[in-house]
Amino acid sequence: MMTKHDIDHDNLVSVRKEIISIARRCFSLKLQTNSGGNLSARLSCRDAIVIKPSGLGYFECSQDNLMVCDLEGQVIEGRGKPSKDLGFHCGIYQERADVNAIVHVHSPWAIGYSHLNLPFQCATVQSVGKLGSLVPCIDLAPGGKPQGEAEVRPVFANNQLKAALLRAHGTIGVGKDLISAQYIVELLEESCHAAFAASWFHNLPKLMSETQGHTEIRDCFPRLG
Repeated sequence: MMTKHDIDHDNLVSVRKEIISIARRCFSLKLQTNSGGNLSARLSCRDAIVIKPSGLGYFECSQDNLMVCDLEGQVIEGRGKPSKDLGFHCGIYQERADVNAIVHVHSPWAIGYSHLNLPFQCATVQSVGKLGSLVPCIDLAPGGKPQGEAEVRPVFANNQLKAALLRAHGTIGVGKDLISAQYIVELLEESCHAAFAASWFHNLPKLMSETQGHTEIRDCFPRLG
């Protein structure tokens, strides 16, 4: 069984520092508020990760409160309770040797879309290039409970997959490092926001014709020049 003596201290400090930076980026971009969501990263030993504990806000992450767990979910170092999503983090790491970091956030536009319980069809050059044509939506666990390893791990067995929506729960982004995983959840949230705007503008002429008439659509927008 792995112990804290098997972990390189300098590497641990470095990974914790990176998690703190990315967590605060998530918070500043309003991808995650309060104490929800979680993020993690592998240590150099490959069989252990650093993860945010349960009940801790992204902005409050520090060198003293981040936890170290092995890939079986056993706590190696740290106080508090591991994230309730620890199971799917460990499952993804066990399934994917290429994944070194995971970011899970409760971003609002993505959650809004996820209630459709449908894959998200990427519609911009950037999103198609980085996320693929379709981002899967993982349904809730039995009894309407949050998705766990049983729901998430099989989906991420696809080694091309970088992102997934979680129905009524948020998004997951994975990557070779934390900033890569962070960019994924940022892009997915931006794409869901853009999809809503595109849908609204697509329906605008119909909405206006039913109320004020096509000739007044231009009055809804600022005049330029």
